[in-house]
Amino acid sequence: MRTASTTMASSIAVHGLHMCGRINLAKCLRKADNFFHRSVGTTAVPAHADVPTKDETNEKDGRLSFYAVQAQRQEQAERSVLINCPQKVNEKKILNFLALHGEIKNYFTYESYGMHAVVEFASQDSVSSLLDGAGIPNNNHESVVPYKSRLMILRGLTEVTNQQPSKNNHPQTTIPINELIQKLSQEESIDQQIVSLTEAYQLTEENSRLRFLVCSLLKDIAAAYFPECSIKPFGSSVNGFGKLGCDLDMFLDLDGISGRNLKIPKSGLTLEYQMKRTNSERSATQSILSVIGECVDQFGPGCVGVQKILNARCPLVRFAHQPSGFQCDLTANNRVAMKSSELLYLYGHLDPRVRHLVFTVRCWARAHGLTSSIPGAWITNFSLTVMVLFFLQGRSPPVIPTLDHLRELAGPADKCVIEGNDCTFVNDFDRIRLRNNTETLEGLLCGFFEFYATFGFSKKSINIRKGKEQNKPEAAPLHIQNPFETTLNVSKNVNGTQLERFVALCQESAWLLQQSDSMTPKGGRSLTPWGLATLLLPSQVAGVKSRKKKRREPASERIKGLLESLKNKKQPKS
Repeated sequence: MRTASTTMASSIAVHGLHMCGRINLAKCLRKADNFFHRSVGTTAVPAHADVPTKDETNEKDGRLSFYAVQAQRQEQAERSVLINCPQKVNEKKILNFLALHGEIKNYFTYESYGMHAVVEFASQDSVSSLLDGAGIPNNNHESVVPYKSRLMILRGLTEVTNQQPSKNNHPQTTIPINELIQKLSQEESIDQQIVSLTEAYQLTEENSRLRFLVCSLLKDIAAAYFPECSIKPFGSSVNGFGKLGCDLDMFLDLDGISGRNLKIPKSGLTLEYQMKRTNSERSATQSILSVIGECVDQFGPGCVGVQKILNARCPLVRFAHQPSGFQCDLTANNRVAMKSSELLYLYGHLDPRVRHLVFTVRCWARAHGLTSSIPGAWITNFSLTVMVLFFLQGRSPPVIPTLDHLRELAGPADKCVIEGNDCTFVNDFDRIRLRNNTETLEGLLCGFFEFYATFGFSKKSINIRKGKEQNKPEAAPLHIQNPFETTLNVSKNVNGTQLERFVALCQESAWLLQQSDSMTPKGGRSLTPWGLATLLLPSQVAGVKSRKKKRREPASERIKGLLESLKNKKQPKS
């Protein structure tokens, strides 16, 4: 009798051999969805870029819908492979070797536990050809599972010691905060500083492609059990507010499996698959993630430190994907989270100032320890983003509309109810008319700090559905209503001390931006921190216990001392 592990390994191997067949099926499914479109090329290398059709874009400015972008990235990922390459090898020789299997559309390299290359072919047939020509390692001292995946190692090339660094080698993490402060100090205005910060921190084209490729590689594993499933990224990876180095949140989507909405024919006879029922949807999710997690742990190439956290409110599998360097969280059928990602994407692309302000506030918060990658009483990036949106909705005139207004603009095709929660809103940019708000980024940033420095947190709740203050329904220090699951407080974890620190830092930052010395660059391009750069320097209120303890005069002396100290460090040695 075959064991479960043997059967599972065999299924995975067969899955790898029949990848081409599933790809064709995926093509058919994509054609059935009017949001699925062909991909747009990148400028990583000279290539024949696919051009979006008229139906895919907003006619006025070419903006793609959230689902169009998702479909593009998924299609690119299906035509891509991830290859571990020897250090300092002839790049041209590698490309010529891979081109034997078909036209290479795009490629780029990066470093994570060695040098890696992401190679996108023009055709999925080229991927199948490459897999057919790859061999299984013959190791005498260890056993290997014969799992064929699109994560491979390139061997047999001699290192070239004088090889020039590749122009296509892209960093996957942000620059250190000290380098960022120095970079911002060389800009000529606070508006330019804010734009520069966004450009330095946002996900690059290459990093986005890598995230979708990792999801596609994980989908190949899950498809051994659910051949028509997909694994999709959500959260910061896709909502437009992702920072280089952020975690990769993804969910196993089983809703796209065919046969769910089969119509009864006129004959009245139908065939149904026989299913094994579970006690509840949560129980089914836990079982699915447990099995997928075990498979990833035992057979997923490059997946290490697998943890199955199945009793959490949202069960998940957590692991590190070494070839990409991503920390990954895998959930199942997390449809509300994906809808939240779509909403943030929409807001971020309605007006560029939204993304610039969110990136700036998030960076400021992390610099002062208001947010953390470790779970705790800190404010989360999602909460901060909602606070920025709420502030922008309250400007006169508003920068962005309320969620209720977006719901009013929705058509029949936009209707969406998930687990009893109304998640309906318009996703067509053409149907949204913005008010004529012309405030500068500098003015909005200062306004954000002034707004929350005096906000009535003790009594009021933040609600982007209404765009105005609401009475708090509970006694939590900070109450931010979940946009879709309206009975939930997304900031329930935040304690009073952390909220006081946030308010104190808002007060200090608003005051600093009002000082003439900090708002003007010293002699054009300067190495002395000024403007936004001063807001990222250490603060005297970092350990405040009460907002009443904050004094402005010591802050002035502290900033002057820090600026003088940094200035002296930049003086050339005699």
